[in-house]
Amino acid sequence: MARRLVDTQFPQWAGLPLTRFTPAGSDHVIFRLGAELSVRLPRHAGAIRQAAKEAEWLPRLAPHLPLAVPEPVAVGEPGFGYPWPWAVSRWLDGEVATVPALSGSHEAAVELAGFLTALHRFDGETADVAGRPLAMRDGATRAAIEQVGAVFDTAALTGLWDTALAAPAWAGPPVWCHGDFHTGNLLTTGGRLTAVIDFGELGAGDPACDLMIAFTLLSAETRATFRAALGVDEATWTRGRGWALATGLNAYVHYAAVNPRVAAQTTRQITEALAG
Repeated sequence: MARRLVDTQFPQWAGLPLTRFTPAGSDHVIFRLGAELSVRLPRHAGAIRQAAKEAEWLPRLAPHLPLAVPEPVAVGEPGFGYPWPWAVSRWLDGEVATVPALSGSHEAAVELAGFLTALHRFDGETADVAGRPLAMRDGATRAAIEQVGAVFDTAALTGLWDTALAAPAWAGPPVWCHGDFHTGNLLTTGGRLTAVIDFGELGAGDPACDLMIAFTLLSAETRATFRAALGVDEATWTRGRGWALATGLNAYVHYAAVNPRVAAQTTRQITEALAG
């Protein structure tokens, strides 16, 4: 199906080999098209806006960001029974960032803070995509806390969650946020950060949502470096811990039972969020 979609809608690429890329993400099936392109087809209706969103906004943001981001090339249309828009982008080389490789790197911590500083500098007042506030995750997060009582200290989880929700709200204008800033969306080459990918949750709102990277990737020592370089206040940091907790719990209850890798990653994320 992917081959037919490419060949009919973009005949200039009909002669390029198309190879399914693994592992794919939870939102898209990914193919490599030739040596320089990628094809991303949404797996479910929740991901169908990403192609258009990235095509509209990433070319505007990319020149001002210190790490590479996807370069959209074309947006495909539904066809042959496939119901949603899909994307063609430039292929970005690199390996997915890992905790063993980068958790102790103060250099990486500073680079991550620099990327977020650049991204959050953009005023999101005129953005047509709004990020979700932390409070919208309250019901799902409390339900998840009840489900994980055999693995985690639910009193500690509830205490952190209550504290995060009670923290003063973001008082500034909405800023552009990646929205899903975790290890799986960072690429490295030769042990150094080179790119940030998957802007499906890109939106304007509270920059605290992007602080989850401090708890998914970094150690206590490098987290301190990251926090100092980013210069966030206590309330924003506390909300960031709430975001790390909420997203970690959501992934844990949905995937841990069937995916040991996700179980390990999210267990670490939740534990680090509790540690602060």
